Amino acid sequence: MMRFSIYLLITSLAILSYSCTSQNKQRDIQDETPSQKTSRISTQTSAQDYNFNLSPPPLSQFIRRIFQDSQGSLWMGTNGDGVIRYNGTSVDYFSIDDGFNGEAVRAILEDKDGTLWFGTNRGLVSYDLNATTSRSKPTFKNYAEAQGLTANNIWSMLLDSKGTLWIGAVSGINTYDGTTFTPFPLPETNVDNSRGVSSTTIVHSLMEDTKGRLWFASNGGAFIWDGNTLDTLSTKDGLAGNNVNDMLEDRTGNIWFATHHKGVSRYDGIKFTNFTTDGAITGEEVWSLFEDSKGNIWFPAENAGVYKYDGNSFTNYNENDGLQSNAIQTIYEDITGTIWLGGYQGLSRLKGDKIIPVTESGPWKD
Repeated sequence: MMRFSIYLLITSLAILSYSCTSQNKQRDIQDETPSQKTSRISTQTSAQDYNFNLSPPPLSQFIRRIFQDSQGSLWMGTNGDGVIRYNGTSVDYFSIDDGFNGEAVRAILEDKDGTLWFGTNRGLVSYDLNATTSRSKPTFKNYAEAQGLTANNIWSMLLDSKGTLWIGAVSGINTYDGTTFTPFPLPETNVDNSRGVSSTTIVHSLMEDTKGRLWFASNGGAFIWDGNTLDTLSTKDGLAGNNVNDMLEDRTGNIWFATHHKGVSRYDGIKFTNFTTDGAITGEEVWSLFEDSKGNIWFPAENAGVYKYDGNSFTNYNENDGLQSNAIQTIYEDITGTIWLGGYQGLSRLKGDKIIPVTESGPWKD
């Protein structure tokens, strides 16, 4: 609760400062940076119209990943605040000063031994859940170039059926067998100059299908490795766009693709259905895909909010329904069946068809 308490203190000081001198306040407004302009304090030009919104700030300006560990704690990867843990009673933030080597967290998973793995902008981080309780301060282990990792700026991870950890980064793929990091070469693709981070070797997402094949999402479509040969699926085969952000195999065996410029595609093994370019939905920039316990397919679409596909039709949730913003990046279902939505302006959860924003002070539960 410390961050919220500090927020209230700052708000009180701001009110006192304004009552003392409006000249100083006007100077502060002119010096604001773009990030500061998102402050919950509303600034006006006259004292008569001066308003304050005392709504608590979001957990983080941007939530990139959500994951629930085997002890029941929720972990939220952010775009600048490291990783956040909610253990059922308290909220904790972990970043550089806490021994967690990363500000941006783009992937989270847990292995069979109870070790959590985090892919960050600075490398790989692990945390042994068995070493402490869910209420203890974690002891993190960091892996970077000094430990043999050749791809520090991580964007994706996969733990395959054999127990090998696959790590997708800006500079390509590494595998980790618990002892050694080994590069796994893939063909180079094109740099996507429209994105803030891109390269010819970036791997945005990793997936293993029910046949044991590995899929790699790139700027050149999807590479598919069956253990012997490498194939490719791209726009030449009917995929809507080559810049793939995420992939998902649903329970009926269809492969879904979230693309960065052409929306969502579904592949049944023979042909593609391109929902966005065919006009079924809007929002061309799609970051992730998720299948819930009922078989619904969820994905966010930039400027359109979130879609749920039940096998027959799409349901859209957006700012008009209470979503914190239409720039959502990650969707997750916890063990209770609650759907969590993370993106710009923080975290929300879905109760029925009602969207509830969640801040550090909650509400985390009903």
